[in-house]
Amino acid sequence: MTFNEILNIAPFELDKSRKNKLLTQRLRELTDFHDKHCREYHNILRAVNFDSEKVNLYNELPFLPVRLFKELELKSVSDSEIVKIMTSSGTTGQAVSKIFLDKITAMNQQRAMIKIVSDFTGSERMPMIIIDSPSVIKNRAMFSARGAGILGFSILGTEKIYALDENMQLNIKALREFLDINSGKKILLFGFTFMIWQYFYKALQNLSEKFNLSNGILIHGGGWKKLESESVSPSEFHDKLNEICGLDKIYNYYGMVEQTGCIYMQCEHGNLHASIFSDVITRRGFDFSECDIGENGIIQVVSVIPESYPGHSLLTEDEGVILGVDDCPCGRKGKYFRINGRLKRAELRGCSDTYAANIEQN
Repeated sequence: MTFNEILNIAPFELDKSRKNKLLTQRLRELTDFHDKHCREYHNILRAVNFDSEKVNLYNELPFLPVRLFKELELKSVSDSEIVKIMTSSGTTGQAVSKIFLDKITAMNQQRAMIKIVSDFTGSERMPMIIIDSPSVIKNRAMFSARGAGILGFSILGTEKIYALDENMQLNIKALREFLDINSGKKILLFGFTFMIWQYFYKALQNLSEKFNLSNGILIHGGGWKKLESESVSPSEFHDKLNEICGLDKIYNYYGMVEQTGCIYMQCEHGNLHASIFSDVITRRGFDFSECDIGENGIIQVVSVIPESYPGHSLLTEDEGVILGVDDCPCGRKGKYFRINGRLKRAELRGCSDTYAANIEQN
């Protein structure tokens, strides 16, 4: 099944049986493709005696530890076809993942993300406030996870402003003018969790002037570790933003640079959702067997998108719980889950957390 065929299906339309069939077919095709076109991946499959003919369901396909992208330059296309290199978040001195994208994979990442997010925000593009600094995306050829997130979500906006200047200070004048021009319109806001709290919310707290963002929809992602150290829970994050500027529609998401485009959006009931472009599997740490629903385990993520690199089946360094399948109260089909945090001894990795850690080190 081609990606274009998958793109024609609504992102949360398929039930378990139909989605299993789609994912098994597409992920087997990607496994065979990368086996033929990426020498390192081929060697890994041979080392584990992988036989694609014995695979009945996508959860039987081999997975790569996400950390491997820090150690090897894995790609399934020639260097001349690479149009973008994305890097993971990392604190100073950490090795970072390098993800090599060709034109098709980069385009399909954007197309998938637009379909997923539009299911939550509506299909109309909106005026957009990016709660970050424009300096993050200056190098268009090599993106950090933070820059990739900003650029990816910015395609959902019409006219856009950055709420923060080069020094991470709130640009009050630009914000005021933007809200005056777009008064009464639905506005999209995007940023990373810690930076929203540290540089947006706290700055608004110190202003006598009040900004009205009650028409806003905020999408935020990145690590919670730094906020948890300040004793800020997700519910308090929501409540405080609502109190200071009227924001009420606030959606968290889970995602990673190794599978850009396949984000997992949080619904109004607080559950993260896997779309038809991806899925999550939880595995037990002692033997990597699949966990039951409700059992905490290591998160594995699969994606139908990656064609330029073998990133279609990855074992993350996060742990979480699958809460159910096809029966979330929000009505969306597919698995829904929650993330419980990083594995012990795993590196600090979320965009917000690594930025905060780098600030503390400097």
